[in-house]
Amino acid sequence: MRVSKEKAAQNRERILSSAARLFREHGIGATGVDAITEDAGLTHGGLYSQFGSKEVIAAEAIRFALARGKRVWQRALERNPGMGALPAIVDGYLSREHRDAPGTGCVVAALGTDIARQPRRVRQAFTKEIKADLEFLSQLMPNDGQEGRYEDAIATFASMAGALILARAVNDEQLSDLILKSTAKRVIKRAKTRRAVRRS
Repeated sequence: MRVSKEKAAQNRERILSSAARLFREHGIGATGVDAITEDAGLTHGGLYSQFGSKEVIAAEAIRFALARGKRVWQRALERNPGMGALPAIVDGYLSREHRDAPGTGCVVAALGTDIARQPRRVRQAFTKEIKADLEFLSQLMPNDGQEGRYEDAIATFASMAGALILARAVNDEQLSDLILKSTAKRVIKRAKTRRAVRRS
């Protein structure tokens, strides 16, 4: 029986949603097609007719998850226009809630080292979306000059992702909380200092 375009689009989103979550929870290599189809409630045939291979699924799932993450940042900007957006994004990213939900959180913190070992197609999808994320973040950086803002965005995001990785890795909850809190405090303070220098 032929599937309608609307149903095919729904199935595609279910597959990508399941794959993105399972990859972040277990890793790309440890997540098989069986687990994805079972989680999505679909058959192997439905999955392969949409994507053709696990490599394509991985590339598309990473793109899908990173795009969703950027929408979270965009909503933070809408709710906190101007200079209020960056602290809101940092606080949300370096929160206990984000730390404790790797399956729905940042792809970079969950899969960064895993992606480095993936085929070219997967790394290209990741790189393209990260560039877009950094460009978005650079517009929130309080610094003169586009190049300086982009570099500040890289340093900010690297600090945030690194802190989240460390906070998830340690088995001391007090230390984990301190990693999140200390990094958020210093990232926001650095941005405020930059803003003050820019105004002077």
